[in-house]
Amino acid sequence: MDTIASFTVDHLRLLPGVYVSRADRIGTETVTTFDIRMTAPNREPVINTAEIHAIEHIGAVYLRNRPDTAASVIYFGPMGCRTGFYLLMAGERTSESVVALLRDLFSHIAGYEGEIPGATPAGCGNCLDMNLPMARWHARRFLAVLDGITPERLHYPQ
Repeated sequence: MDTIASFTVDHLRLLPGVYVSRADRIGTETVTTFDIRMTAPNREPVINTAEIHAIEHIGAVYLRNRPDTAASVIYFGPMGCRTGFYLLMAGERTSESVVALLRDLFSHIAGYEGEIPGATPAGCGNCLDMNLPMARWHARRFLAVLDGITPERLHYPQ
């Protein structure tokens, strides 16, 4: 079996940041997958399931309701390793092109108050596993990365 591209990234050198994981052609369209890396893999603790779940719910609703992104957002969800998220968007895009969007997204999450969207037994398969205060903490922490983002946090290490 061939190794998939994401397993060839040197996770020991990967920093929190925003990376283009891949760009796939589907017919005549391109789908860009972003690696939104919130913690340093294998060097910092992963994000616990309750907070990553809360970020997923708040983030997916926010991105799909923004007039400028609603039609282009395909998916927003956590990585299995719990070090960040994947964002899939229609179109060929660069990491630099989504930094402002991600600042808005994580600012929204950092200041979010109220009920988490979809966090009901009818709307979610595990609605009790949510932690809004820690989701807000992780969002604020990642905002500091986005506010000082540098080229090594926008392109995978070679």
